[in-house]
Amino acid sequence: MWKRQAVVVIAFVLALRLPFLTQAIQGDDIYYLFGAQHAQIEPLHPKHTTYAFQGDVVSMQGHPHPPFNAWYLGALLAVFREVHEAPFHAAYIPFSLTAALSALAIARRFTERALLATLLFCTVPAFVVNGTSLESDLPLVAFWLLATALFLAERMALAALAMAGAAMCGYQSVVLVPILFLLRRQPHWVLAVIPAVLGAHELWERATAGAMPTQVLTGYFSTYGLQRLENKLRNAAALTVHMAWLVTPFAAFFAFRREWIWALAPTAMAAWFDPNPLCWASVFAGVLVLAGVRKQGWLGQWILLFFAAALVLFFAGSARYLLPLALPVCIVLAEHAGYWAVAANLALGLLLAVVNYQHWDGYRQVAASMPEDKRVWVNGEWGLRFYVEARGGLPLLRGQAVAPGDFVVTSPLADPVKFTTGGGVAAPVSEHIITSRIPLRLIGLGSRSAYSTAANGLRPFDVTSAPIDIVRTVSVIARKPVLSYLRMGSPEATSQIVSGVYDLENEQWRWMDSRAVLLLKRPRAPGPVEVKIYLPDQAPGRGITLAADGRELLSVTLPGPGAHTLTTLPLAAEGDDLQLTISIDKTFQAPGDNRRLGLILAAAGFTSK
Repeated sequence: MWKRQAVVVIAFVLALRLPFLTQAIQGDDIYYLFGAQHAQIEPLHPKHTTYAFQGDVVSMQGHPHPPFNAWYLGALLAVFREVHEAPFHAAYIPFSLTAALSALAIARRFTERALLATLLFCTVPAFVVNGTSLESDLPLVAFWLLATALFLAERMALAALAMAGAAMCGYQSVVLVPILFLLRRQPHWVLAVIPAVLGAHELWERATAGAMPTQVLTGYFSTYGLQRLENKLRNAAALTVHMAWLVTPFAAFFAFRREWIWALAPTAMAAWFDPNPLCWASVFAGVLVLAGVRKQGWLGQWILLFFAAALVLFFAGSARYLLPLALPVCIVLAEHAGYWAVAANLALGLLLAVVNYQHWDGYRQVAASMPEDKRVWVNGEWGLRFYVEARGGLPLLRGQAVAPGDFVVTSPLADPVKFTTGGGVAAPVSEHIITSRIPLRLIGLGSRSAYSTAANGLRPFDVTSAPIDIVRTVSVIARKPVLSYLRMGSPEATSQIVSGVYDLENEQWRWMDSRAVLLLKRPRAPGPVEVKIYLPDQAPGRGITLAADGRELLSVTLPGPGAHTLTTLPLAAEGDDLQLTISIDKTFQAPGDNRRLGLILAAAGFTSK
């Protein structure tokens, strides 16, 4: 019986994965690939590198996953030398097979409908969709389920190896320890493996790099506000929604309809937030599952314990976060559903996987159309950034000055950063609409899907024909400055700021870095240059230098914080324009702000005083 069921499961998983071997680089794949690239230099420290993230340069030591996935991709990169989609995705199929066969071994211990439960697990939408990525979710669930299956079989030495693999895939693997403890109700040496491996890795990084990865990660939580109460509440609501769609919600209705009383209040709050049934009906079904499994013994404890941990550990509410508890849900619901549930799950999962394929393939096609003889900046993340960078593009950093003649590729879906045009103006070049004829969206412009993140809504996916993304390309064209005196709130400021100045605030001033460069029109008559600045109390800088076309005009040390006006000697009226450089000797970073801040700039330019 085992061999026959195993053959069915293997064939089923291969049928799921092989059609998607050419899947484009997607989601967070690019960040793991940065680690893989650095593994070629420092094999023991693949995360000892930096990369651009949402316009800022960050340390990969703060990446929220231990280095197993970077090591694995690093080994593939060492073999293939470059990223090739098909062999890389083929190399991840063993994780899907390991997870599926381990699921079958576990299910056979708890139900006579083990094959049905395993096929339900293999058709969980997150397993179907995210199984085509190069992220750490499938390796984690593979090691998690393998460790559990071996633990149940009393193969403790092998279970310890699988636990070590799970530990190096994700910090959430530590939740497996209390789950397995609840099964035996007594201590066992193997339960110490995961915390021991995680602790050893932290100490190794502390000894060799000066900081524990969790310390760096905690710092980024603070910088980006990832653990704010609003994010935690959205995370909780989104995870509840995703609980409903591990197996089709109809199975939850049939199995746990008597638990409806638990779902009334959460459903009412969800309907108030979003009256769309995809939101409130999913919350209703998700709460039914959570309420119903509390009576399911150890499987229910597994589900509830991991779900509770997910509320604490995570902040984005992504569907893939629940993969470690998907199997016990499938085992429980297999007692109340038939193969119709497999068909329903599979149909939805494949439709979502096709939309996902079309989304990321759209970025691959856009990048292929980029000019190779121009400098191209990519103002976006994920697959778009990977493919543009693969063709020689550069990531756009916050406040980046883009010179005339350069191209900028922008994705509004990825929270693009502001940039200055270096004394020019941005002219539209092309527009690519990325969409799908299938009216389902995992992420998209105007979509309220929480599939990848709860920041945009609380639906498990969305039903819409709106574009997934609209990728626009602009070219910066040189333009002469029109203002001799530039106020930061002026509409012309964007084209006359060359570099070092951030976004407009309060419609009248901007923060600058340690060095700002402005382009000014020279007046017909000689005149002094005036610079109006403000030093807040927390700004440490006091030394200010002004220079024109590289020649120093003024160097002063300010007495303290407050508003200051700096004025130079009159300059001769030579040429049509002037490049003004403003420098400060020290910068700082405010809590929750990743920018380097020097001073506040209100205006600068020629004055008749």
